[in-house]
Amino acid sequence: MRLKGAEIIFESLMREGVEVIFGIPGGALLPLYDALPRYPSLRHILVRHEQAAAHAADGYARVTGKVGVCFATSGPGATNLVTGIANAYLDSVPVVAITGQVARAFIGKDAYQEVDMMGISLPITKHNYTIRSAQEIARVIHEAFHLARTGRPGPIHIDMPRDVLVEEADYSYPAKIELPGYKPTLHGHPQQIKRAAKLINEAERPVIISGHGVIISGAEGEVRELSRRAQIPITFTLLGLGALPSDDPLNLGMLGMHGTAWANLAVSRSDLVIAVGMRFDDRATGKPDTFAPQAKIIHIDIDPAEIGKNIRADIPIVGDAKLVLQELLKFVEPRSHEEWLSQIEEWRKLYPIEIPEDEELPPQFVISKISEVMESDGIVVTGVGQHQMWTALLLKHRHPRGLVTSGGLGTMGFELPAAVGAKVGCPDKEVWTVAGDGGFQMTVQELATVVQEKLDIKIAIIDNGYLGMVRQWQELFHERRYVASRLVNPDFVKLAEAYGIPGLRVMKKEEVVPALLKAKEYKGPFLIDFVVEPEEKVFPMVEPGAPLEKFRREEKRER
Repeated sequence: MRLKGAEIIFESLMREGVEVIFGIPGGALLPLYDALPRYPSLRHILVRHEQAAAHAADGYARVTGKVGVCFATSGPGATNLVTGIANAYLDSVPVVAITGQVARAFIGKDAYQEVDMMGISLPITKHNYTIRSAQEIARVIHEAFHLARTGRPGPIHIDMPRDVLVEEADYSYPAKIELPGYKPTLHGHPQQIKRAAKLINEAERPVIISGHGVIISGAEGEVRELSRRAQIPITFTLLGLGALPSDDPLNLGMLGMHGTAWANLAVSRSDLVIAVGMRFDDRATGKPDTFAPQAKIIHIDIDPAEIGKNIRADIPIVGDAKLVLQELLKFVEPRSHEEWLSQIEEWRKLYPIEIPEDEELPPQFVISKISEVMESDGIVVTGVGQHQMWTALLLKHRHPRGLVTSGGLGTMGFELPAAVGAKVGCPDKEVWTVAGDGGFQMTVQELATVVQEKLDIKIAIIDNGYLGMVRQWQELFHERRYVASRLVNPDFVKLAEAYGIPGLRVMKKEEVVPALLKAKEYKGPFLIDFVVEPEEKVFPMVEPGAPLEKFRREEKRER
């Protein structure tokens, strides 16, 4: 059958199981949007800024495990996607971004709203395409979705010239993928797996580090089985949280710059680190040449480029985390490690995560109460900064994909649009977005999207009147020179009401739970502005360039 290029796109997206698209129309994409009403099963979410389209597709992908899809027009529409695409790239999230482009005859001639999106997106995508004829579209979309979701997932960019959208071509969807240069290694090397099992069986102070790759591959069950069978404590990267419930006695919480003291000490004193689906980024390792100095390192990851990139690996195993662990478990023997676990328990008691008692409204108290009142299968989406770290430390992580946050890129403004994607992807689950007062204002316009789509999202703003993490670093490392970190904020409650969203302002501890319950009971979006202690800091903290075991704790402040 002969179809126009725009129709081939939608037919192909439906063949890939796409149900939702996030985007904004524009001149180069008008032929595509003109065809959209002929595909009523496809839901289009109109965002208010293209960055939000990419973040929403990202949030949707993280909570569902499906590929997120976003559209943007040529020129500024396409460049506005860049931050969201980069965010998905660094966090290994499967997203397909389709952008409009000027007609083929004008490419390279500085036409109106022409930019080289292939060149711009090359370093921040797993792969990218520029379509040259309508006949290519079905093949390219089939390849794009395959690349996005397989191996180490990541974003794919497709640039679509305007005239290709109206060009006709014969449509048939490819039956198979032919990418001879793309063959991800899924099964680990048998001898390496046996060597790893031998080290695990002999270790006296082992630790598992569970990363985002565990959740991506669905290997939570295998990680838990390894931990329980050999009584190995588990610590997590920021994006790995949730693979083991927080209340499990073997759960050490997050490691790294703002990780728990006992997790950092356990890694530093271990004799074996089993790293699964993580890349040893600097926020997790501290000073690389002091990382786990007494330990052998087993590194399991599907991306061979990550093995040995930051931390040496004594036993590298390239493969899918779930498949590798399934084989590894065949050779791992039951162990107890009572002395090691007792030592870690002593560290827990010695360095607890404390909520200040002498403040009217500590931000940590707010996070802890959100965790208490929300449903056990609920989803929390955060921005980046102090509130993100308090959420990582204090939230009860009960299930995989329950925390959605920006890891590698550290994108302020991620929280609200990603929460849109999360709620669209999981409409029956309770979704909270925990936002900083600075980051929230970077994408605040998406409140209009929330209202237009009637999304029941609860918004908690941690309002300290500063760019909080910037202020913390200025206090600790720049002699309290607070340059460009103080915020003059709007009345967030009135702002919400201007969009038709009810809101409350909370300034005292006793007001927190009643406000949270009121938000939960309300059928629709609800905003709470928590005005918290302005100079509270995130501790523990490992200073840049310091070993993990050299962490700072909260010092006593004069009030």
